[in-house]
Amino acid sequence: MVPGTTERAEAARRLARELYLDEGHPYGCAETCFMVLKSVYGLDHPRDPSAAIGLNGGVGWSGAMCGALTGAALAIGLLAEHRLDDHGRAKLVARELVAGTIERFREEHGTVECRELIGYDLRAPGEHDAFLESGLWRTRCMAQIETVVGHLAPYAEAAVWDRAVLEIEATAVR
Repeated sequence: MVPGTTERAEAARRLARELYLDEGHPYGCAETCFMVLKSVYGLDHPRDPSAAIGLNGGVGWSGAMCGALTGAALAIGLLAEHRLDDHGRAKLVARELVAGTIERFREEHGTVECRELIGYDLRAPGEHDAFLESGLWRTRCMAQIETVVGHLAPYAEAAVWDRAVLEIEATAVR
């Protein structure tokens, strides 16, 4: 079910680097993944990050699940609702695609928990500034964002999407 690397995946990674590595650092991990995937999927308002702004730093800087994953989950949900005419089917497909992405992320990065990934408690005094100064957001977080958008961008292609939907509907636990 995991699509291979495609031109679309590389384009998504480039856009993610452009948005996330901006010197002003206007967008966090969740916002970046949400906007990149909406753009790749051709969804409405691709540069509106508002639904994802509370998800950065593991949901409200809590250190929980990585914002790259939660922001991407929002985009996958939008894509599924846009492409499938049945809400139940859309939920099934979105849930399975997100679960597969989480598994792949965990395999590649060792955990899905933001605090474990970055080693900072962003809610503690001075920790967010220390995290920014460390540069980890440019390296480690960027790699995590690239994992997520690279994995999910190919679903913009109708053939990849259709194969995934068929496989999910044939094998998913309901």
